[in-house]
Amino acid sequence: MQIILLVWFFGCIVSYKTKKKTLVDGVGIKSAEFFMLCLYSAGIVTYYVIYDIGRWILLGVLVSWFVVQFFCHWCFTIFGASEKKLEGYNKCFRNSVRIIPASETRLIPDLYHIVLHMIILTNIVLIIIFL
Repeated sequence: MQIILLVWFFGCIVSYKTKKKTLVDGVGIKSAEFFMLCLYSAGIVTYYVIYDIGRWILLGVLVSWFVVQFFCHWCFTIFGASEKKLEGYNKCFRNSVRIIPASETRLIPDLYHIVLHMIILTNIVLIIIFL
């Protein structure tokens, strides 16, 4: 699951799309997403090299990442978003694949982010189980 998350999240850096569909537009290496990818990669390395400490580091990275994702996406879905936030979010992800159509009144994450959040949460649960 760690490798699946790494490959899935890499789309935020390089873009995963076809001629007609965009799963995610990559933002490149000069971004907060690339920094998060580096943190997560370092967490994976420490997990496998220094397991006793690495598992806690990786868990900390994943929990922090999940909290950030919650406040960037689901918080606005649950509690609502300002008109400016909603307009910016829908504009930013207008070409993304969606399983639930974008809304003019509620922030709805696209398919890429829904899957990303589920994979992060799955990794957190798995690490806790194996602690």
